[in-house]
Amino acid sequence: MKYHIFIGSTLDDLKNERKEVHRIIMELGHIPVTAEYLDNSAKNYEQLLSKIIEECDYFIAVTAHRFVLAGEKTSLLEMEYQIACKKNIQVLSLIIDEKARWKATKKEKDAPLIKKLDSFKNKLRAGTHETWLNTTDLCLKLQSLLIQQMNLAPQCGWVRGDQAITPSVANELSRLSTENEHLKRQVKLDDGEIMNKLRGQMKNALKVLALNKVTLSFYYMTGDNWENSRQFRYLRVFKLLVPELSVGKTTAEVSRFLGTVLNPDLEKPVRKDYPTPSNSIKKIMADLSMLKLVRCTNKDEVSGEDEIWEITAFGKELYSAYRMRQLEKPFIKTEI
Repeated sequence: MKYHIFIGSTLDDLKNERKEVHRIIMELGHIPVTAEYLDNSAKNYEQLLSKIIEECDYFIAVTAHRFVLAGEKTSLLEMEYQIACKKNIQVLSLIIDEKARWKATKKEKDAPLIKKLDSFKNKLRAGTHETWLNTTDLCLKLQSLLIQQMNLAPQCGWVRGDQAITPSVANELSRLSTENEHLKRQVKLDDGEIMNKLRGQMKNALKVLALNKVTLSFYYMTGDNWENSRQFRYLRVFKLLVPELSVGKTTAEVSRFLGTVLNPDLEKPVRKDYPTPSNSIKKIMADLSMLKLVRCTNKDEVSGEDEIWEITAFGKELYSAYRMRQLEKPFIKTEI
C-alpha cells in the first residue's frame, strides 16, 4: 500500500527542509506531492490544486517564521490547508519551535503578516502536530508522525492497476471470508486470551527498556579519544530508533544517528565514522533483537560491521502502544 502525501510550506525560506521532507517520504516507500510547479496565474489553478490535494491521503504542513512568499500577500500554504480541511484530508503539522535558531532574513517583518502567521499556527496546533528545532529534528518528528498516523489512522492509499481485484477474485474472497467465519465459530478462538498474552509481552518489554541503561561515549572531529561518556535508558534509545529503522539501517548508520542526536556537547560536531563505539551499538541492537523489537535482515549474508537492522512488527506495535499511553495521559489527569 502506497500513500500520496502532500507537502505544504512556504518555499523560499524552507528549501532545504522541503528536500528532506521529500526524501523521508520516499524512503518510507510513499509518494510526495507538491504544488510548487503549478502555474498559479492559470484560470483553473484553484480547481487543479483542489483536485491534487483531494487525491492525497495525508497533508504535511511545515511552518517556520514566514507566512507568504516574498512580494505576495496571500498565503499559498493557508489556501492549501483550507482545501485539505474541506476535503477531510488528514493534516499533520510541523511547527518550528520558538527557541529554534533562525535567520532574521527569513522572518516576517510586517506586523499584520506576523499576526496572521501566529493565528494560522494556532489553527495547526489544534490538530496533530509536532515542533522542530532544526532539519535533523524535523526529519525525526516527521517520521514519527507518519508512522504513528499510518498505524492509528490508515487511509485508502492505492495499488497498481494490474494488482486491482477482479470480480472473480472478489467472489473468491467473499467465499473464503464466509468459510473463515464458519471455521472461527467451530474452533471458537479465544481472542481475549491471545490479546492478554500480547499485552503481557509488551508490558514486560517496556519494563525491561525502562529499567536498563547503556553507556555511550562520543568521538569528536577535533578529538583524539572517546569523551563525554553518558548513560541512556534503553527506552529513550528505542524511541529514537523506531522511525530510523522503518527503512533498513546498517550498524554504522545507527552509530552515526545516535552519535548525532545524543551528543551532549552541541558545540563539538562528532566524527562521521562511528562517533559512538561499534561494540556498544552492536550490544544495543543485540539486546533489542533479543526482545524481538528489531531484526537483522542480512544475517546469513554478511558479518562484521555491515549488518542491516529493521524494526519488527512487534516493535512497531510496542512503540504505537507506548505513544498512545503518552498521548492519553493528559486526558487521564483531566478525568481525575
